[in-house]
Amino acid sequence: MSENLAQEVLDKLKLRQIRAQRPVIVNISNRHIHLKQEDLEKLFGPGYTLKKVRDLLQPGEFASDSFVKIVGPKGEIDNVRVLGPIRRITQIEISRTDDYKLGTSAPVRLSGDIAGSAPIKVIGPKGVLDLKEGCIVAKRHVHMTPADAEFYHLKHGEVIQLKIDNPERGLIFDEVIARVSEKMALECHLDTDEANAAGIKNGDKALIL
Repeated sequence: MSENLAQEVLDKLKLRQIRAQRPVIVNISNRHIHLKQEDLEKLFGPGYTLKKVRDLLQPGEFASDSFVKIVGPKGEIDNVRVLGPIRRITQIEISRTDDYKLGTSAPVRLSGDIAGSAPIKVIGPKGVLDLKEGCIVAKRHVHMTPADAEFYHLKHGEVIQLKIDNPERGLIFDEVIARVSEKMALECHLDTDEANAAGIKNGDKALIL
């Protein structure tokens, strides 16, 4: 082994040891919808506002007490929760299992990247949306602040691996995206399919490799 290669191996081992000092909280992202104000009022009526049920870990985000039905070419799903606050665009995030049930052929995307994504119908108590795009399967990711990114030696958009320690169904997830922003808190989001595959629950910990 050359000196350069040996040093590279040592550097990687050192970085892994550093990252192991700070595990990441994993929370499971169930199917949900984000709405812009115009679409919120189409579904729930003029002047409607979202009422908070509980705060989410990401600053300013919350689960509301409002629900909609989503309908695809092959099926429908009731009681899809609306998350707040109001967004600039309307977006539905589902799992691949949901996608099969709905027949939507939703692409795997990061939040906000909905151009050319799957069309879907959304039904609320006061109206209906026939969206030409907006339905995605959310790409797994880890939110972090710039300080967190500096600790882990990561950059925004970098692709990482995440290790789930579970004696029965532990996994290493590839293609996890680091999302860095001052507005974010350190948290990994996996969907229900990914969480079930790894046998994890909300609040479990994972290691960035």
